Amino acid sequence: MTLHIPSRRRFLGSVALGGAALGLVACTSNETGGDGSENTQVSVGGDNASPGAPVTIGFSAPAADHGWIAAITRNAQAQAELYEEVTFLPVEAGEDVTAQRAALEALIQQEPDVIVVLPHDGAQLTATAQQAMEAGIPVVNLDRIFSSPLAYRLWIGGDNYGMGVAAGHYIGTRLREAGIEDPVIAEITGISNLPLTQERSQGFADALSTYGFRVTNQVSAEFTVDSGQEATANLLQAAPHIDAIWNHDDDQGIGVLAAIEQAGRDEFFMVGGAGSRDMMEHIQAQDSVIEATVTYSPSMASSAISLARLIAQNRGMSDLVELGVPKSITLASETITRDNVEDYLPLGFAS
Repeated sequence: MTLHIPSRRRFLGSVALGGAALGLVACTSNETGGDGSENTQVSVGGDNASPGAPVTIGFSAPAADHGWIAAITRNAQAQAELYEEVTFLPVEAGEDVTAQRAALEALIQQEPDVIVVLPHDGAQLTATAQQAMEAGIPVVNLDRIFSSPLAYRLWIGGDNYGMGVAAGHYIGTRLREAGIEDPVIAEITGISNLPLTQERSQGFADALSTYGFRVTNQVSAEFTVDSGQEATANLLQAAPHIDAIWNHDDDQGIGVLAAIEQAGRDEFFMVGGAGSRDMMEHIQAQDSVIEATVTYSPSMASSAISLARLIAQNRGMSDLVELGVPKSITLASETITRDNVEDYLPLGFAS
């Protein structure tokens, strides 16, 4: 296990925040109504981009095994570099829970001001995160949630159920507009026994049910290109006609599209998941069956770093009256189509 301790980064000029638009709560006031009977609390905002006290942010995420995870680490480091007072202290998390636990324990000994961590497995690393909290080091839990709220100061992540809902509404609306009454709707999931996969599938099923539709064919992949191609080949063999497909993950979507092209099938349209640049470019070019993708953006890592900085500096968020950063932030899953793809391309990640 290796600790990487880079030199403090400097950034000159105005600071552009990636992810959440954050600001210092410069003033919260109580205003009394003319009859003295009513108090209202308002925030006048401020400038969180201005340098604050020096902060060391420890960071740990799994080794990159696909594009989304790689983008998490890149985004976190790039965001940290925007702040001249921030020292970014990443540790190699290795390829499993045991390696990440050891890395986090070593990081805690370094006594950073705050730790941002995307765990291999939230449940198995809860005790280690709680150890940091008990040592007085706030933990920002990114995406995969720890089992106990005592293990983190803030959780920030995507909306897996909301991804399914967004995909279901897009597909349901398109099929209803086309007048298809009993559609064949296929679903290519990620790893089937993961809670996040189950949440995505439940959201998809719930949204489709509002149109009177259901999933008729489902196969599972493993968030990789090869597994996406294999699962899709099996799906296409089993279903001679399909009206729409939702693929949970744009990284495995590279293999999904390869299998579709190899089979020469184009009677259906497809919705992706996560918002990779590769899928956005296909949507923009209109050169494949994919028409849309629903976001689960790794830009959440940028926001996690910004929020960690605020927590360590005892700052709040300008659009909130409260003086501190919230305990939990769930990012909305947005639908990217050819109508808005240009707006989202800068946030896309390479599969």
